Amino acid sequence: MAMAFKMATTGMWVTDECKNSFMEMKWKKVHRYIVFKIEEKSRLVTVDKVGGPGESYDDLAASLPTDDCRYAVFDFDFVTVDNCRKSKIFFIAWSPTASRIRAKMLYATSKDGLRRVLDGIHYEVQATDPTEMGMDVIKDKAN
Repeated sequence: MAMAFKMATTGMWVTDECKNSFMEMKWKKVHRYIVFKIEEKSRLVTVDKVGGPGESYDDLAASLPTDDCRYAVFDFDFVTVDNCRKSKIFFIAWSPTASRIRAKMLYATSKDGLRRVLDGIHYEVQATDPTEMGMDVIKDKAN
């Protein structure tokens, strides 16, 4: 298995699939969102779920577990007040209160390494419950 990058701070590896899926989302617009998870035993960051171009932000929010941490990236398309079409990529660090403390620590310490591998993220959102990552939060940050 080819590995893309090792995150030095935590000893985690980001798989090529993570970077390739992100590049497809960024340049080819074939994904609306990508959810990543850490495989604790193998120490790999892998793709957990990919949302097609027709899926919405609500589909992303529904795909996040209520009792475990995840990372996600979301390609947000919008129209500015000047009537210009824009696209911004959001990085979401999902750490629900019901998740294990070990998982919260692992995801918190690995986040910056994954963000460095995923070049082109515009904004970051950290959320412990769905209200902290609602569409209103995304729209406020994008404008």
